[in-house]
Formats: sequence, C-alpha cells, structure tokens
Amino acid sequence: MLEYATYGLVLLSLGMYVVLDGYDLGVGMLSLFDRGERRRPYIELIATAWDANESWIVLAGVVMWAGLPGVYATVLPGVYLPLIGMLMSIILRGVGLEMQSAARGYRRGWALLFGIASVTATVCQGLVIGTVLSGLSQRGGSFDGPVYGWISPYSVLCALGLLVVHLLAGAAWLQDKTEGPARERAGRAGRPLLVGTAIATLILGFGLEVADPMTFHFDQPWRAAVYWTAVAGAVVGGALAWHGFGRRPDWRPFVGVVTAEVCGLVALVAATVPIVVPADLTLRQASSPSSSQLFLVVGVGLCMPVVLAYNTYAWWAFRGKYADPAVEPLAPLRRSRPGRPAPAEERVTPVVVARRLGVVLLVVVLAAMAQDVFGGVSQWLDPVGIGVLCAFGLVVWVVGERRDHRDGLFDLEIDAEAEGVADAGADAGSGPMASGEQA
Repeated sequence: MLEYATYGLVLLSLGMYVVLDGYDLGVGMLSLFDRGERRRPYIELIATAWDANESWIVLAGVVMWAGLPGVYATVLPGVYLPLIGMLMSIILRGVGLEMQSAARGYRRGWALLFGIASVTATVCQGLVIGTVLSGLSQRGGSFDGPVYGWISPYSVLCALGLLVVHLLAGAAWLQDKTEGPARERAGRAGRPLLVGTAIATLILGFGLEVADPMTFHFDQPWRAAVYWTAVAGAVVGGALAWHGFGRRPDWRPFVGVVTAEVCGLVALVAATVPIVVPADLTLRQASSPSSSQLFLVVGVGLCMPVVLAYNTYAWWAFRGKYADPAVEPLAPLRRSRPGRPAPAEERVTPVVVARRLGVVLLVVVLAAMAQDVFGGVSQWLDPVGIGVLCAFGLVVWVVGERRDHRDGLFDLEIDAEAEGVADAGADAGSGPMASGEQA
C-alpha cells in the first residue's frame, strides 16, 4: 500500500510542475513573438516565481529516485540525451531570466536566451514523455533498447503537442497578469491555441492506442468512471477558457486551462495505472523496500507544506496586474577615503597565474570527490582531502575579501554634498526661468 502513497507523491509533484512551470515556459516562448523592450514584462512576470515553480520537479525526482528505483533503471538510460538537454535548457533559461531582470534596460541577448531555452526545454520534455508513453525496451527491470530510441513519430508529436499546451497556458497567464497590448495579444492568441490543443489531444490520444504496447482495461467500471469523468472535466475547463479569452474577468482562461490540464493528467493515470512504464513494469515491481517507502512518505510529506507555502506566498506577494516599476536614479557615489586610486585592470602576473591554477586544481579535486561519491572508487575522499579542499577555499575567500577591502569596494557611501547640489539644481530647474517666463 505504501507504493501507492509514493506514486501519489510523484504524481502530485509532476502535476504541480506541469501546471506551474507550464505557464512559465509558455510565457517564455510567447516572448519570442514580441520585440525589444516589450519583452520586458514577460521576463519580470516569470522572475517572481519561476524558482518556486521548478522546485516541484526536484521534489518529483527525489521521490522517484528513492521510492521507485525501477523507473530510474528503466527510463533514464533510454532518455539520457533529451533529459540532459532539458536540464541544461532550464539552467540557461534561469540565467537569461535573472541576468535580464537585473540589467538596466532591455538586453536582447539575455531575452533571446530566455525564450529559446524555454522552447528547447519544452521540446525535450515532450520527447521524454512521448518515449515513456510509447514504451521502453526492458529486460529484468533494466533498459536494453537503442541509444536513440527516444526518436519516434509519437515522441515528436508529443513534443509538438506540449509546445501548444504550454503556449496556451502562457497566453492565459498573460491575460490574467497584464494590461494593454500584452493582454490584447494574449486574448487574441488564446482561442487558436485552444483549438490546436484540442486537435493535439485527439491525435495523441488515439495515437497512444497504436504507439503504446500495453492494453487499456476500460472494461473495469471504476477505471472507466474516473477516465470519462476526467474527460468531461477537461471539456468543461476548455469551454471556460474559450469563453474567457479576450473578455473580463481575466482569471477565467487560466482557471479553465489549469482545470483541463489537471483532468487530462487524471485521465492518463486512470488509463495506465498500475503500469508505470509501458509495456509491463508495474508499480509494485518498480518500488523500493517498505522501510524506504515509509521513510520517504513521512519525509516528503513533511516537505510538501513548506513547498506549497513557498508557492502560495510568491503568488500572494505578486498578486494583481503587472506594472512597470518606478525607477529612481541613485545619488552619486564617492569613496570614503579620497585620494585612493581606483584598482587598475588585472594583469597577467605570477600571482594571477597561481590563482587560476588553484581554481583549476579545485575543480579537479571536486571531480575526483564526485567520482568517489557516485562511482564507489573511494580513493580521494578522505579526511585529508576534505581538509585540504576546505583550507584552499578558505584561503581564496580571505584573500579576495582583503583585496576588495584594500581597493575600497566596501567603503562606498552616498555623497551627501553631491546629492544636495543635484537637489538644488532640480529645484532651480523647476523655477519660472526654466518654464520660459521672464522675471
């Protein structure tokens, strides 16, 4: 019975990720259809909650690794390449998002990185999902298929379908959170994307009968009842979204899309359970021992409220429509120690070479320790190696802090005199002479 509790935690985590990070990825892809400074609201909207949304896939990976090791042994070798592509895209997407959000004004390169990485992450996710649903070649609980078995007609169709679904969720989110041209564009794009999602759902649904080697047992009353109830809920959610796109209140399209996505996931689970990896890997076969299951259910169950609270707080703190923040210019800065020259550009000296070699050595030591941890070699990981590594890091930290302190980087303060002069100039500029009046 514990394996079903673990399976429930995995499904909850994956469902939350699909719903929450789905609109994240959709907004990122929609930003590619806009230009210049108009992409800024897309990025600022996602910068408020993207890390909280993506925490669910980390939680799902932990639960699956500890509770369903058979899934790891079967699925990961078969989808290594698209899975690595997905992870790299998520990392690059976060880099582009944060760098653009922290930059002054619009930076085209970071914005394009954010949008393109959103597309590649979605495509890789679709390839993984399509490969798993269409079945993996396995023997004795381990994958034994070809390296490029993840490339198939069904997996490609699944990737295209997931692109349309995430674009639909992104359009619904933009209508709910923006005003002006962005909201109007999202409202116009919503209904065509909804039609595309319905077509993709029908193609993938009927195609699964051909691509999936397992047999669906809809002759069981409980399975058929849950499946068709979920299908009806998805239709109702789609109708709500259709009626809400381009109309107020703006929350209706997003609620309708989320309802349809959740009902679609429930229908998929009802059609396949207890098979977790087609064609015949069952939940009981893929599960870990009962003691591990119990520890996992209790531990992750205690983490769930924390992650939910994190998401809820992020949504509550940034509720309402997006508005461009008012940017106030900073007062002039000066050094508290006048006369100290600014640090010169770093030159290639023996000290610089030694420092860079030390960083390379640090990377080599970290790689060796990782080999010990994950490869079971146990040749480098010992108290002496850990002590040397920690001492080296401490020395680098102290030297860097002392250099920054010597250069005065910690002694910047607002120049009160310059600020007063600027205020006086502003007051003078608002006088009668500034407006063209004669004294």
